[in-house]
Amino acid sequence: MGRTESPDRAVDRAIRELVQEPKRYRVILHNDNYTTMDFVVEVLRLVFHKSPVESHAIMMKIHKTGQGIVGVYSYDIAATRAARTRSLAKEGGYPLKCTIEEVS
Repeated sequence: MGRTESPDRAVDRAIRELVQEPKRYRVILHNDNYTTMDFVVEVLRLVFHKSPVESHAIMMKIHKTGQGIVGVYSYDIAATRAARTRSLAKEGGYPLKCTIEEVS
């Protein structure tokens, strides 16, 4: 006699198949000739909760390569952190560019 799936297991399986992981978004900082390295490190610490060592390493990557991924988040978190970064840059008089892009 064949085994049949219980109704509860069938529902659980159907739900798992229907529910998708939320899309993820990269937050990217772009290098420019005016924003100070110290300001970028401070933004990484305040907005993205990076350690001082990690902040410095990310800042140097951005400086050397022109841009760097500072984190991958759900859309709402990525958009909020990017907006906060832009706001701090504007308050500080810096043209720091912060973008988000969907992870494919």
